[in-house]
Amino acid sequence: MEVHCRLSSQCLFFLPSCPSERLEVLACLRQPRQQHMEVMKVFNDPIHGHIEFHPLLIRIIDTPQFQRLRYIKQLGGTYFVFPGASHNRFEHSLGVGHLAGCLVRTLKDRQPDLGITQRDILCVEIAGLCHDLGKEHLRWVVALGELTMMKMHGPYSKTGFICFVWSLEIWPYRGRPKEKSFLYEIVANKKNGIDVDKWDYFARDCHHLGISNNFDYKRLLVFTRVCEVENQKHICTRDKEVGNLYEMFHTRNCLHRRAYQHKTGNIIEIMITEAFQKADRFFEIKGSGGKVYRISTAMEDMEAYAKLTDCIYLGILHSSDENLKEAREILHRVERRELYKFLGETRPKSKKEIVKSNSLAESIANSKPKKDPPDVELKAENFIVDVVSMDYGMKEQNPIDNVHFYCKADPSKAVKITQEQVSSLLPRTFMEQVVRVYYKSQDPLIISAAKQYFVQWCMQNDFTKPQDGDVVAPHLIPMEEAWNNMTS
Repeated sequence: MEVHCRLSSQCLFFLPSCPSERLEVLACLRQPRQQHMEVMKVFNDPIHGHIEFHPLLIRIIDTPQFQRLRYIKQLGGTYFVFPGASHNRFEHSLGVGHLAGCLVRTLKDRQPDLGITQRDILCVEIAGLCHDLGKEHLRWVVALGELTMMKMHGPYSKTGFICFVWSLEIWPYRGRPKEKSFLYEIVANKKNGIDVDKWDYFARDCHHLGISNNFDYKRLLVFTRVCEVENQKHICTRDKEVGNLYEMFHTRNCLHRRAYQHKTGNIIEIMITEAFQKADRFFEIKGSGGKVYRISTAMEDMEAYAKLTDCIYLGILHSSDENLKEAREILHRVERRELYKFLGETRPKSKKEIVKSNSLAESIANSKPKKDPPDVELKAENFIVDVVSMDYGMKEQNPIDNVHFYCKADPSKAVKITQEQVSSLLPRTFMEQVVRVYYKSQDPLIISAAKQYFVQWCMQNDFTKPQDGDVVAPHLIPMEEAWNNMTS
């Protein structure tokens, strides 16, 4: 169910037990230039068309740890809101591996002086392919030990280069000299967020969600090259593509607003999390040596962790275990669409960051309307406060400020482009917080009262007026002068 998290620089490697497997992997490594059709495997992808992978990548794809990604929805609870969003992390990972190869090959063809080798290409492709193994907290697990062999054999592997393609933010990097620093900006770009991971999930998620994607990554590929900036090489984009990049970050923001942070999808994920927490003590997962783990501890063991997929949801839902009754009932409520009721959303008027805590729910429960209060008792534990941050990927900062461009007149020179040089219609603020409140009840009278409490709370804390405030609490709205000012 997880959408996004930061990766660790540590890697776990597991040696293959069979000598023949060791020899087979080593043969692949010694022939990275072998590109014959009979050893390449073709996937027909709905986003990128027919894509090919080196046999070593196929060995990784065919491990149980990678195949596990077939059983993890890319968008988690969003699937309950957008019925087309049934795609999984498996196909996204294939797409990122493919795009990583496309970008590094483009740079190699366009700038031979960069010294990009076939080994570089293979490593970057593997980094893209395996980036979500890390995101699932499974730091670089490959059951047959292909990556262990890379670490032990060959100049491109003995310093752990692949892991660091997408794990580090600062120099020094391991595995490649400083002259190839640009390779670390392909899969996960920590400097400005422009990377092939986003290119794939923007295109893939928009396709399955039914949302238009105005960002054109294929065009960006055509206008990408490497320039030297302060004695370090970085991936740069042609100056005329600055508008395309703003579209990229605008697309990211739209996807979060319309899908990733959808108010119904979010409460469904909150309810599923609550069900998992209630089931944790009773749901057993067998790991190495028959040792039993819980949902919350399965990540401590590779074999147990590999079983943590969306199947856990179905395991609880279809269980007859009396100990799982409470968790099962929550999931049945999700299936029946008996969700915790949405009371409304608001935004802080000040720039002070709102920190999610239990005190927010207690504060709302204590915000009894000052005028005509409803005659019901509301409990703090039944209020759910979801604080959502919306941004362009770098909190308050404009990510374009960290992008270098090149001009037609001198493609070797990197320059910066300010907002003022692009358009006066671009956003001036790049982050905001939205506070959404729900209540655990289906009773219309209780929900009506809870909405009034929420409106009163917004008034007392100088938040914006809920969009339906005039309807759900018409007797309270006149009490807030700022809300009745049309310019507010």
